[in-house]
This record gives sequence, structure tokens and C-alpha cells, in this order.
Amino acid sequence: MSDFLDAVRKALLASNVDEKMSLTRQAVKKLADLKKEHIREAFSDGLGGGFGEVVDVYAPGRPPQPELVLAGKVPKRAMGTLEGQKTMMHAIAHIEFNAINLALDAVQRFDQMPLAFYADWIRVALEEVYHFELVRAHLRHLGAEYGDYPAHNGLWEMAESTSHDVLVRMALVPRVLEARGLDVTPSIQKKFVNVGDSHAATLLDIIFNDEVGHVAIGTRWFRYVCKQRQIKPTETFFTLVEKHFPKGIGGVLNLQAREQAGFSEAEINILLGGCPRIERPTVKDV
Repeated sequence: MSDFLDAVRKALLASNVDEKMSLTRQAVKKLADLKKEHIREAFSDGLGGGFGEVVDVYAPGRPPQPELVLAGKVPKRAMGTLEGQKTMMHAIAHIEFNAINLALDAVQRFDQMPLAFYADWIRVALEEVYHFELVRAHLRHLGAEYGDYPAHNGLWEMAESTSHDVLVRMALVPRVLEARGLDVTPSIQKKFVNVGDSHAATLLDIIFNDEVGHVAIGTRWFRYVCKQRQIKPTETFFTLVEKHFPKGIGGVLNLQAREQAGFSEAEINILLGGCPRIERPTVKDV
């Protein structure tokens, strides 16, 4: 198991984008190559003291570009222009790059979890690599490269804030930040379709469908930890949301996608209470 975790941490620390993607694939292979009985033995009671030295949450590798700025400083351009389309695809690429690191970090950070937890999140890392490659290829088609535009670090800042507790990480990264991606993706797809870029909309279809699964994984493990700690998941989730997002997480909700990702009826009703504009957008709407 140490070989697998070492491979995950090596991928997490890699600053070169292509190297990070290659090392992530190698880490997946390390896990697949292990014999099942060895996996069961290693993970039966968590990895405990054999988990190895965790990479500091402030240490994951990223390329020197893009320049990281405050969210309000990220350039916003109308989607009706080529430059606007480039900046939108660049923003999506940056989200996918951070998502690779987030999944790798979940694997290497939190010990004492069942085997399925690590298998889930290394698979998520691999899917995020695929997403990044899709988006970067289209960004290059538009005449730009990842790193050409400033980006903000909000997604990783939440990783830093949740590094102390797997329950908090599962609640706030997949179930808040990534779930917001499910809410807004259909409207972004429509914008691309409206400017004649149906290929970008199709790429977002692929990403959207996978991300429903990623949020569902976060939901499953959040509830697993709640059960282990004998605490109520709905109350715990919204207590954490109120603490970390005091201004709320309002906006249009994609109810169908959230239901598919495991949000309960009670959770959706509470979200609706703070979300005055309600729609049921789906990928098929585009």
C-alpha cells in the first residue's frame, strides 16, 4: 500500500500539468495491481500508522501560470466574443486542474477509511484528468493555453479549510462547491450553443454526467462518517454550510442533478428556502 500512497503523493506534488496527469494514471495502476487480499488486509481497519507522511495542504504542485488573483479580479468577458469563450474555457480548465489535486489529496490525507473511499477518490482523480484534457484541447482549438489568463484559488482554499476533517471535506467540497457546478453548467452550455460552439457544450455534457457521480461519492462518504460519529447528516451539513458560507449558497438549483447526486428531499427543501429563483435545468435543455 505504501507504493500506492507514494504514487498518489508524487502526483499531488507534481507542478507540471502533463506530469501530474501521467503520475495520476500511474497511481491508479498501482492500486489496480495490488492483490485483493492485500488490499483488504491493509484497509480492513483503515491505514492508521502505516498511512505515511501526508503532503501538507499548502504544498500541492501547480504550474507557475495561471497567475492566482482574488475572485473579483478574474477577467470577465462577454461570451459573444472569442476572447470571452477563451476565458470561460480557461476558467473551466482551472476548475478541473484543481479537482485533480482535490481528489488526490482526499486519497492521501484521510486515514482510517474503508478501501472503497480510496478507490472512489482515485477514480475521481482519473476522471478529472480526462476532463482537464478535454477542456484544454478545446481551449487550444480556440487559440489559447492553460495559464494564459488569471484564475482564482477559491476551490483550493476550501481544501485548505477542510484539511483537518474528512467529514468537513466531504460536506463542503463535493456537496457545496462541486454541486454548484451541477447548478450552473446547463446555463453555460446554452451560452456556448448560442455562440455556435456546440462542441464545448458537448464536452460539458461529459463532464456534467461524471460530476453528478462525484457529488454522489461525496454524499455517500459524508453520510458514512456521520453514521460512524452518530450525528445527524442533514443538521450537520447545514451547520457546516452556515459556518463556512455565511452569505448562503443561493442561485438557481438544478434539482434533478442534485437528487441524482444523493441530496435528500429534506436537504433540497432547506436549499429551496434560501433560493428564490428555482429552475429545473438539465443537460438535455441545450
